[in-house]
Amino acid sequence: MKPRTRARSVALQVLYEIDIVSHLPGNALEERIVEAELDSKQAEFARSIVFGVIPQIEKLDGFIAQHAPEWPLDQVAIIDRNILRIALWEIAVSNQTPIKVAINEAVELGKVYGSDSTPRFINGVLGSLANRYNEIIQSFKRST
Repeated sequence: MKPRTRARSVALQVLYEIDIVSHLPGNALEERIVEAELDSKQAEFARSIVFGVIPQIEKLDGFIAQHAPEWPLDQVAIIDRNILRIALWEIAVSNQTPIKVAINEAVELGKVYGSDSTPRFINGVLGSLANRYNEIIQSFKRST
């Protein structure tokens, strides 16, 4: 697994854990970083994802819900929801990952952690979100 992909994987595991059992993000993240043996750059990237996504969850979920109307967000698998949150955060908030890379990385995480239908679902939702890239970027800029 590529270094940044490993960091995304750790961030995904932490966000999932927070959703499932409400553990403190810092504690969960540090445990996962040690378990995954991330180097300092990978650990910092995982931290930036986790602590970037958490304060934006409501806004991220709002955009996700608009682009997955057949699936109410509370019915979307927790792992899928967190993969989408990470990718959308990378695209719209962090703005340091090209759209195609963020989508590809999300699809790859879906193949590893999701169900058989996860990669297709992730690709469809993110593809739809990518069509509204400028609008989404502006929305996040206004809220910060």
